[in-house]
Amino acid sequence: TPIIRIGLLAGAANGWPGILHQPLPISCLPLPRQRTPPNFRDCPNMTSSTPLPPTTAPSLAPSAAPAKPDPKIAMGWLHTAKFLTTAPELKHLPRIEVPEIAFVGRSNAGKSTCINTLTQQHRLAFASKTPGRTQSINLFSLGKQGVTDAVLADLPGYGYAAVPKEAKYRWQQVMGNYLQTRDNLKAIVLLCDPRLGLTELDEVLLDVIRPRVEDGLKFLVLLTKSDKLNKTDAAKALQIVKLQAGGGDVKLFSSLKRQGVEEVAQHLWDWAHPKEKPVKAPRVVADAGAESASETQSASDEVPPSTPDQA
Repeated sequence: TPIIRIGLLAGAANGWPGILHQPLPISCLPLPRQRTPPNFRDCPNMTSSTPLPPTTAPSLAPSAAPAKPDPKIAMGWLHTAKFLTTAPELKHLPRIEVPEIAFVGRSNAGKSTCINTLTQQHRLAFASKTPGRTQSINLFSLGKQGVTDAVLADLPGYGYAAVPKEAKYRWQQVMGNYLQTRDNLKAIVLLCDPRLGLTELDEVLLDVIRPRVEDGLKFLVLLTKSDKLNKTDAAKALQIVKLQAGGGDVKLFSSLKRQGVEEVAQHLWDWAHPKEKPVKAPRVVADAGAESASETQSASDEVPPSTPDQA
């Protein structure tokens, strides 16, 4: 504008400080320069009217924990239990390909009551007031929509004095053979009274199944009738049985107060439906004999053939 030119000429004639004595109108003052965004120059196709991409703030929320298994699935699966067959001897048991879970224990340990509580059925396993009533191996099938995917086995109780000695000896042999030779047996649930702990017969059973447990057989000790103890005595009994079981899995169980019912049901579900582990690709290792043979062949190819003069 003319006012700016006059100021510049006056400053050139009288020295640059003279321009300070020439006031400029406010309308002629330069506007403050807007700062260019960092990514503006990096994008030649972007103009001042192009909206900037939104910035996403880093998420400070912790990563989601893996979902816990729903016990309702396991309980609903156990509710499908149906009577399959009974076998007075081992040779009468049918051959089954699905996983089998056996319930064992003394005659008054409450095996039948435990099975009925887990399956939410009152008369699935016959619970008698007279110990030693069960004299056969009873099988119960599990599976939805008529497809059997597991079997529960209720074994006869042991240790009842009223049973004749011959019957005791026979069932000891049957149970021993079953626990040692049943191919589809995947887990054993040992039930005992927490007020008694593991008895001598229970420890004998542990010695029988120890080799299979070391080979991967699942094993669980249930302290039934835990409602008959207070919290302090129940905690002591739990620690004692854990020591007797060699650090095995031991849990308190009460059909009356439903203590440990869902937890045990989840164990049975996991045993019958193991998660498949990813199979690693086999490592290809070259055969040393083939390598040496190939090296020998290549060396023989490099040697020039002998001439008659050399011979």
